[in-house]
Amino acid sequence: MKTEQLVTRYTALVIGAGGVIGRNLIDYLMTLPQWDIIGVSRRGGEDAPKLRYISADLLNEADTQDKLSHLTTVTHIFYAAYQDRPTWAELVQPNLAMLVNVVNTIEPIAPNLQHISLMQGYKVYGAHLGPFKTPAKETDAHHMPPEFNVDQQMFLENRQPGSSWTWSALRPSVVCGFALGNPMNLAMVIGVYASISKELGLPLRFPGKPGAYHSLLEMTDATLLAHATVWAATEPRCANQAFNITNGDLFRWNELWPRIAAFFELETAPPLPLSLATVMADKEDLWKSMIEKYGLVNTPYDDVSSWVFGDFVFSWDYDFFADGSKARRFGFHDFIDTEAMFMDIFRNLRERKILPQSK
Repeated sequence: MKTEQLVTRYTALVIGAGGVIGRNLIDYLMTLPQWDIIGVSRRGGEDAPKLRYISADLLNEADTQDKLSHLTTVTHIFYAAYQDRPTWAELVQPNLAMLVNVVNTIEPIAPNLQHISLMQGYKVYGAHLGPFKTPAKETDAHHMPPEFNVDQQMFLENRQPGSSWTWSALRPSVVCGFALGNPMNLAMVIGVYASISKELGLPLRFPGKPGAYHSLLEMTDATLLAHATVWAATEPRCANQAFNITNGDLFRWNELWPRIAAFFELETAPPLPLSLATVMADKEDLWKSMIEKYGLVNTPYDDVSSWVFGDFVFSWDYDFFADGSKARRFGFHDFIDTEAMFMDIFRNLRERKILPQSK
């Protein structure tokens, strides 16, 4: 008698599917034959084999129940949604509520739920508040609240005992990859800033604080993060653990910035503190003219870059990095050169006709 080989299949529910993290996670899951994927975002998306999108307002408990309560096959929740608010305190309620609404909807109706993956960041360590202990470790004490990342993790920690599922928390540095309409995409900020500088015949001038040009930093490639996220969600040793996920190298803008300028065939000039949110606010008409001139995809100016986020990153006049050795000790050994990451993303944005090609 012929023995049939059993194939384990998983269903991933990717919350925040339109962002740089969610989009790249879906792209990676699509390459894995045993995964079916459901992407959830406010905008929805275009379905494909093994992939379908759902548009839902996760802040609305009733809409979350209505849109997600039929997803009985979900085995893994990958939570990467984010709602921005003007103050740190105001971030807590919406970002905790969305996670709670998703778990409250899926847990009772998905009997094979195995894992909930939570996307965090260095805000857990207070990196957004000012100079913090480096390298930051997963065992570092929490800082004084409010901090929604901590509240989200505490919700999962308190909910998990007695459940059939486990959780993991991924803590990347600044995540770089391809995604439009995402408020936290540094590669897009730099790419658009460089392209507009070139169009105006200007050198590529570092716009951040003077100290930020010399600080020690690290980044996290979105594809590397996707690999780490799936690894942590499927490796039993990672159950109920947090992991810093980084490219594996460190850099200073004073070394990397001239190389980015060279990619765009630009000279550099001495750094000058500029508010990108201010100086780029009037460039929409210029961007529209560049779309027509270079045959670019007709992308709204508000969707190509978040200048506020660029100002935030370029204001870090202190070291900004974490200890990534725990993930390596648990078995994740992927790494990427940060300079190569930026250049690959810039080339990809040109190939997609988001940024103009070199003349």
